[in-house]
Amino acid sequence: MAHAPSVPHAGEHEATSTGLNNRKLLMWAFLGSDCMFFGSLIATYLVYQGKSIAGPMPIDVFSIPVTSVSTFVLLMSSMSMVLSYAALTRGNIKVFRVWLLSTCILGATFLAFQVFEFRDFIQHGLTPRTNLFGTTFFTLTGFHGAHVTLGVIWLLSLYFHSFRKGGVTPETNLDLDLAALYWHFVDVVWIVIFTVVYLFGVFEGF
Repeated sequence: MAHAPSVPHAGEHEATSTGLNNRKLLMWAFLGSDCMFFGSLIATYLVYQGKSIAGPMPIDVFSIPVTSVSTFVLLMSSMSMVLSYAALTRGNIKVFRVWLLSTCILGATFLAFQVFEFRDFIQHGLTPRTNLFGTTFFTLTGFHGAHVTLGVIWLLSLYFHSFRKGGVTPETNLDLDLAALYWHFVDVVWIVIFTVVYLFGVFEGF
């Protein structure tokens, strides 16, 4: 009697022409399109850099120490994301949950820093309608903040889903793998933004 072929788990490789799981391939395609999206926003910011008729300018509102702390927080979230994935692949669900929740908290902390920064900039007279700098800056960092918010919601959904029977297991680690790819991408984008927008904006000869 012939046995029915076994269906591979979500974390296993599927027999595809690319050698990659179809869901993972779609995620890479999405990240590639998002690279072009953020690339266009960063390019627009650079094109209009220094062309504002009136202030305030980057050097008037940016606080590098504050933004450096928020950047460090986001980078640490990438580390906790790696530790969470490693714990899941080892089958240690409790440690996986601890590190995943830590990632969510660090991501939320970064967003709190961004809200604080935006409020401070507005108090200094910088809004999206003030000048070209305000328009391009708030558009770029606002879209990045939206990506981080989506990532936090995604990771929280995985965290709560892990309490359901069979929700998140080592065999279905692809669910976390896709979220981790997205999260690391968001972190890398912020490093570029921090360097190009903040550091170049304050230290012109940097």
